[in-house]
Amino acid sequence: MSSKDWIEKDFYAVLGVDKAASADDVKKAYRKVARDSHPDHNPGDPKAEERFKAASEAYAVLGDDAKRREYDELRSLFGSGAFRRGARGAGQPGGVPFDVSDLFGGAAGGGGDRRFGGAGFQDLFSSIFSGGAGGPGGPSPARGPARGRDVEAEVALDFGDAVRGVTLPLTLRAPGVCDTCHGNGAKPGTSPRTCQVCHGAGVTNRNQGSFSFSEPCRNCQGVGTVVEEKCPECQGTGGVTKTRTLNVRFPAGVADGQKIRLAGRGEPGARGGSAGDLFVHVKVRPDELFGRTGDDLTLTVPVTFAEAVLGTDLRVPTLDGTVTLRVPPGTPSGRILRARGKGVVRRDGQAGDLLVTLDVVVPAKVSDEARAALESFAAQTPPAAREHLEARVRRFS
Repeated sequence: MSSKDWIEKDFYAVLGVDKAASADDVKKAYRKVARDSHPDHNPGDPKAEERFKAASEAYAVLGDDAKRREYDELRSLFGSGAFRRGARGAGQPGGVPFDVSDLFGGAAGGGGDRRFGGAGFQDLFSSIFSGGAGGPGGPSPARGPARGRDVEAEVALDFGDAVRGVTLPLTLRAPGVCDTCHGNGAKPGTSPRTCQVCHGAGVTNRNQGSFSFSEPCRNCQGVGTVVEEKCPECQGTGGVTKTRTLNVRFPAGVADGQKIRLAGRGEPGARGGSAGDLFVHVKVRPDELFGRTGDDLTLTVPVTFAEAVLGTDLRVPTLDGTVTLRVPPGTPSGRILRARGKGVVRRDGQAGDLLVTLDVVVPAKVSDEARAALESFAAQTPPAAREHLEARVRRFS
C-alpha cells in the first residue's frame, strides 16, 4: 500500500467505526466485517472478497497503534487543505499549483511506500521538502534492494496428521525470478546499463515553485538501470509467474488456525533484495471420534447402567492403538477417566493425556424380564438423597 492510499482511503469507514473508537472497538468491528465477508462463507462472491480484503487492509493500519497515529496525522494534514492544489489559491498571485500525485510521484507510476510504515511519516516529508539526503537541491540517495512480498497459503490437515505431525507438498503459483536472465531483465549475453538520466540513482529532482521534489526517474522507472535488449522470457521484467512445489513440515501438535512461517520462501526481492516469507494457514479437519483441548485429546464413550453400577474394564481407541481403562463400581455419568501420555506430544517431548468421558446410556425400551429385574433392584435400593429438595417443595405446597 502506498502512502497516497493512506490519504485517499477512509479505513474508519471501511470498518464502520468512529475515529475516536478504542482499540477493542476497532478489533470487534474488524472481526465482524471479516466474519461476514469471509470468502469461505461467500463462495463465488467477488464483492464479499473485496470487502474482506479492504477490512484486512484497514485493520493492518488501525490495529497497530503506531501506524494508526501516523495515519491520523497524515490524513489530518491533508484534510486541512495545506497540500491541496492551489493551497494559496490556484491561479492567484503567489499560488503554488500542487497535487497529491506530484507528492507521491504519481506521474512516474507510483514512488510511494509499498509497505505499511515503509518510509514513515517524517521521512516522507523530509525527503519531499529537502530534495533528498543531500539537502535542498542536492543529490537523492539511490534506491536500494527491496524485500519481496510475503505470500500466504492455506492447507487443510487431517486431525491425526495435525496431532502426530506430517510433511506435505504445497503447490504455489506466484511470481518468481526469471531463470533465463536470473532477474536482471536483459537478454542472455547482455547486461543492463546505468541510466544516463539519473546516473544509477533511480530518482531525479525537479523544482516546483519554492520546493524541490524527488521522484522516481521516468527514464528507468526508478530502477537505476536500463535494459536495451530485453529477455525473451520475461520481456525485461526480471520475473515470471511460476508454479513451484515445496515440502512443508507441519510439527506435531499444530493447531487449527495456527500459522507456519517459512522464511525466505515468499516472493523474490527486487534489485538484489531478500525474498519475502511464506505463511501457511492451517485448518484442521474435525475427527469423528476425538476432540482436542490444548494438549489433551477428548473422547466420549457410552456405558450401560449395569456397567456403571457394577464396574467394568473398558477398551477405548487412541490415535495409535487401544488402551484398557478400569471403570470403578458406582461410576456416575459424566465421570472422566484419564489415559496418561495418549494425547498431543509437546515440543519438549512430553505428551498430553486422553480424557475419556463416560456417558451412561438409559434404554428407551426394556423387555418384561428386564423391567421385573429393575423393579426388584429398585425395591432393594434406598432412594436417592433428596432431603435438601423436600424442604423447598414443602414450602410451596
